[in-house]
Amino acid sequence: MKLLFYAAKEYDKKSFGLAAENYPDIEIEYIDHELEPITATLAKGYDAICAFVSADVSGDTLEILHECGVKAVLMRCAGFNNVDTNKAKELGIVVKRVPGYSPEAVAELAMGLALAVNRRLYKAYNKVRENDYTLKGLRGANFNGKTAGIVGTGKIGAIMCRICRGFGMRVIAYDVYQNPELADFVEYVSLDELFAQSDLISLHCPLMDSTYHMINIESIKKMKDGVILVNTSRGALINTTELIEGIRLNKFHGVGLDVYEEETGNVYEDRSDEIMMHSVTARLLAFPNVMITSHQGFYTVEALAAIAETTLQNMIDAKNGVHNQNDVA
Repeated sequence: MKLLFYAAKEYDKKSFGLAAENYPDIEIEYIDHELEPITATLAKGYDAICAFVSADVSGDTLEILHECGVKAVLMRCAGFNNVDTNKAKELGIVVKRVPGYSPEAVAELAMGLALAVNRRLYKAYNKVRENDYTLKGLRGANFNGKTAGIVGTGKIGAIMCRICRGFGMRVIAYDVYQNPELADFVEYVSLDELFAQSDLISLHCPLMDSTYHMINIESIKKMKDGVILVNTSRGALINTTELIEGIRLNKFHGVGLDVYEEETGNVYEDRSDEIMMHSVTARLLAFPNVMITSHQGFYTVEALAAIAETTLQNMIDAKNGVHNQNDVA
């Protein structure tokens, strides 16, 4: 079985190379190009392709992959909002993902971002590097005794709930489906109640029509003054333009983002020599209470190993017609 691996980074080659030792029937070809209609033609002669959350898996791309004889699209990530699942089903292309590679990795980064923006660790680091040991602009607040509001209590959100509890926080949550494993310490509330009561809000829900831009100027106005907002889930959960408006209204003590709406053209690329003329991301970075990372929630040794193992098993399962919780289409 032949697998074409799009947008391959060195860490991908290493983790998938190790995992492939257990899958001798799979032959992997790595290419640097991102998946989009113009590069989909490269998949001719391959049984499956592997893509990431930044790929263009639109209907046009899927049509070309189908013409090339590709039978499966393997997403090496949990998110699949960039996949035209209806078109895939129409064409008979199996789409599988990795829904739970390492929930600890993402939840731990979420708390890391919360701590960093709370105590201005990024600013403190740069000040000391310049021999400035003053405390100006570094004041934070204790998390102990405060209220954490977790939006989405699946695998990642549940771990974030436990982390917050470990900090001595009261934990409230919003989800369409309540997680019974959290019943002993998490109080489920409405979304409006969560916005109004939380000192820390962390987003851990999928991107759907119902969650698109769930953080907007109206929801921001419902939040406490001095709230901390963290997003390690999907960029489009937040209306970036209206987030900027909320920051300018001094609504937030801090904002930590591992994902953001403009990331598709930026993530995993070195654009340090470019002038980003109309970038809302650049506008966000101008604020002293905002920290942005480059979609690195998955980037741990354990998570990379789990992603590789699950993706290659997904290829075997797709060939054998095995259906499970990893199916998208």
